[in-house]
Amino acid sequence: MTIRNLACFISITFLALVGCGDRPAAPAADDAALETEGQGQPDMDRLARDYVKLVLELGNHDDSYVDAYYGPEALRTEAKSSEDSAADLAARAADLVSQLPENIEPAADMESLRQHYLKTQLRALRAHAETLAGARESTFESDAQLLYDTRPPKRELAEFEPVLAELDQLLPGEEPLHQRVKSFKAQFEIPAEKLPAVFDAAIDACRERTKQYVDLPAKEDFELEYVTDKPWSGYNWYQGDAHSLIQVNTELPVMIDRAIDLGCHEGYPGHHTYNALLEQSLVKDRGWIEYSVYPLFSPQSLIAEGSANYGIELAFPGKEKLEFEKSVLYPLAGLDPADAERYDRVLELQEQLGFAENEIARQYIDGEIDGEKVVELFQTYGLRSPERAAQRKRFVDTYGAYVINYNWGKQLVANYVEQATSPEERWQRFSTLLSSPRLPSSLDW
Repeated sequence: MTIRNLACFISITFLALVGCGDRPAAPAADDAALETEGQGQPDMDRLARDYVKLVLELGNHDDSYVDAYYGPEALRTEAKSSEDSAADLAARAADLVSQLPENIEPAADMESLRQHYLKTQLRALRAHAETLAGARESTFESDAQLLYDTRPPKRELAEFEPVLAELDQLLPGEEPLHQRVKSFKAQFEIPAEKLPAVFDAAIDACRERTKQYVDLPAKEDFELEYVTDKPWSGYNWYQGDAHSLIQVNTELPVMIDRAIDLGCHEGYPGHHTYNALLEQSLVKDRGWIEYSVYPLFSPQSLIAEGSANYGIELAFPGKEKLEFEKSVLYPLAGLDPADAERYDRVLELQEQLGFAENEIARQYIDGEIDGEKVVELFQTYGLRSPERAAQRKRFVDTYGAYVINYNWGKQLVANYVEQATSPEERWQRFSTLLSSPRLPSSLDW
C-alpha cells in the first residue's frame, strides 16, 4: 500500500490506463469445457480469464479492490457493464473454485503453483464479495485467513512494555513518550523544498543496488508525484509495460528515513519491481492473463507488501542504510547527522511496535474498542503523534486487516529468502519469489 506502507503504507498498488499492447493473447477456449481434452486437467486459461472478469466486476462494488489492471481493454469494458450483485459474484467464484482440483498441494513446478494461486485468490475474492453482500461477518482473524492466506501470531500489548521502556530511557523527559518521540523526530524532517532532491537520490540508490542482482525489464520507469489527504504515506500505482506512478503523501512531515524506505518499498526492489517482474515472467512470457490484474484484498498483497518491506533490508543490509543517509541524504536535506545513530535506534524500536499495532487493529475491527480508543492506543503503543495516530485509524477504517501484510508479511518473506545465506543467493531467492505465483501458503516451495 504503501498502503503500499501505504506505505507505504501499503502497497502496494495501481490504476492501469493502458491496454494489452503486444502481450500474447489468451488461448481460445470453449466456455463449456471444464477440462482440457484428453488430459483430465482444468482448463486453466479459461478459468484464469473468468477470474480476471470476476475481479474487475467486483471492482464495481468496491473502488479500492482493483489495484492494477493492464490486460485486454475489452474485459474492462465488459466488466463495467455487468449488473451482477456482490452475491452473484461470490457464487460465480465458488463455481470456479469447484472446477479446480479439490486438494492442490503447492510444488516447485510452475503449473502446480499456478493452480494453487488461482484457487487461493478465488477463495479470497469469494470472501470479500460475501462481505460486501452482507453474507459474511468480517473479523480480523477470518480476514487474515480468507483474504491473506495466513494466520498472524496473536500478541498481548503487555509484551511490548520492554520496548517502550528502552525508548523511555533513550528519550528521557516528563512529557508522554509519544510526544517525546515526535519532538525528537522533528529535527529529522526533510524541508519541503528539498524533498525532490532527497527522494531522487534515494530512489536512484535503491534502483542501482537492485539492478546489481535483478534483471529489470527494458525501459522500466516510473513517475513520482507528491500528494496530500491520503490514508497512506506512499503508494505505487502500477500501470503496465514496466511503468509505475509512485505517490508520496506530504500531508504530514516526511522524515529523512522515509526516503530510502519509500524508494525501496514503492520502487526498487519493492512494488514496482515486483509488478514489472510478474508482468514480464507470467503475462508476457507465459500468457497467463490472471497476473494482469491485482485485487488488493487478496493473498498476493501479503507477498507484495512483505517483499517490499523486506527489500529495504536486502538493498541496504546492516548499517548501510544509515551510512548512506548520513553521507548523502542528510547533506541534501540540510540536516545535521550528529544524532543519526540514536534516531536509527528509535526507528528500530518503533518497528517492533508494529506488531502491537496489529493487535490494536484486531481489537478495533472485532468491536472490542471504539475509534477514540484506537487513536489513543496508537499513540501509546505505536508512539504515533495524534495526527499520525488518526491517519493510522483512517488506514484501518479503509483497509482493515491489511495491516498484517507489512510486518507479518515481511517476516514470512524473510523466512523464505533467508534459507539462503550469501547475499547473492538471497537476492536470487527474492527474485524468484517476485517472478513466480507464490502465495503465503506456498512459500515452502
